[in-house]
Amino acid sequence: MVEDVLKETRHKMKATLGVFEQDLAGLRSNRASTGLVDRLVVDYYGVASELRSLANISTPEPMQILIRPFDSGTIKSIEKAIMEANIGARPSVDGGQIRINMPQLTRERRMELIKVLHKRTEDARISLRNIRRSAIDDLKEFENEGMISEDDLERGESEVQKTIDQFMTQIDELTKAKEKEMMEV
Repeated sequence: MVEDVLKETRHKMKATLGVFEQDLAGLRSNRASTGLVDRLVVDYYGVASELRSLANISTPEPMQILIRPFDSGTIKSIEKAIMEANIGARPSVDGGQIRINMPQLTRERRMELIKVLHKRTEDARISLRNIRRSAIDDLKEFENEGMISEDDLERGESEVQKTIDQFMTQIDELTKAKEKEMMEV
């Protein structure tokens, strides 16, 4: 019982860390990144779809993102989604593709992005704490139903805490690395 709860907890925490890493990829540093736009939601003939499923996205130059839609009829929808996302650059349609030339980041914009980074970091921490609370509640319920002993409950709570500590450390390390990358000129 305790091992099942711990296994599920680790799995959920790994998923949370994966989502956080994807969020970090979308935050701009001093180079263009496909992560900035690949998860944008585009209206594709009435269906909300992620941009990465509608186009090839690349960075042919350090400060440029190139989007080549599979269906040229989606160019206007993609352009609109980019404009609404307010990524700090304007898209320009170039034939059957869209180019986004990223401007150099100003100090003020870097500070705004760091605030966004800290918000996403806190969201990830909250998610981990919710997973911990759920796991401990499950363990307490098992103990109340007589399925595990009080010692098993304490051991389980201790293991859940060790697990969350490991994941919190990973999130902090990723945040520090991204913050350092964002501040490089």
